[in-house]
This record gives sequence, C-alpha cells and structure tokens, in this order.
Amino acid sequence: MKHENESPNGSEIIAQLHSGKLLVVSRNKRNGLILFKSYHAEFAGPGAGVGSTFDMDCQRAVAVGNFSLVVPESYEERQTAYKTRRQWIMLTKQLTDRSDPLERAEKLLAQFEAFFDSQTVANLPDDVLAYLVGVLPQTIALARRSNED
Repeated sequence: MKHENESPNGSEIIAQLHSGKLLVVSRNKRNGLILFKSYHAEFAGPGAGVGSTFDMDCQRAVAVGNFSLVVPESYEERQTAYKTRRQWIMLTKQLTDRSDPLERAEKLLAQFEAFFDSQTVANLPDDVLAYLVGVLPQTIALARRSNED
C-alpha cells in the first residue's frame, strides 16, 4: 500500500471519500476515522476501507489519533479492507445493542481509551462520540464524569 495523505483535515478527507476511490485507514498507526452519515456515525479503524461507493453519503469526517490513509494496491488488499470495515461496524453495533444510553456511552469511552490514549479520547467532542452510539452529547459528558470518579 502506498501513502495517500498524512493528517488531512476534515474537508480534505471528505473530498477524498467523495472521489469514489477506495482508501484504507493505515494499519500501522493507532488511528481511525469517524464518518458522519445522515442519522448516525461510523468508526473506521486501522485497516478499514473508506471511500468508494459506501461513503458517498458521508457529510463530515473526524480523524482520530495519528491519522493516515493509504491506497490499496492489490485485489487482496481491497478485499481485506472491506472485511476490516465490516468488523469495525460490527464492534460498534455490539456497543449500540445495549438498551441503556449511559451504558452505551461508558462502553464506547472504555473501548476508545483501550485503543487510543486517554488524551486522544478527551480531545474528541462529546457530540462526535454521541453519534457513534446514538446517545445525547450530555450522556457522553456524564459518562466521562463518572469515569473520572
């Protein structure tokens, strides 16, 4: 895989996603991309394919961690990227299957803090995280406060 862009801003990422070509979140870094769709957000972690036809409806993107996109160079790399994206979606679905909003928020924060460092998670706005698990931003704020205790 060859590097496409290191640490792009949100509008650059959207332009890349809307270009129609498949890109991959770098496997070699603790990074990811939060993709905002009409009514929800998706997290694409390392190795996940982004762009192509499945992100044309993406309205906003937030890079997380030491973000980098790469271009898959083979059929196998593209297939792996699709499968990895699906795995990240399924992980998020496991968090959203919980009926209690505060529990969803706490589990999301725990997952993100286990993967990224706590400072990276602290820098993510409450509304960005809230979209991932279908809760209000105030619920994320409450989960953060209860996590500090």
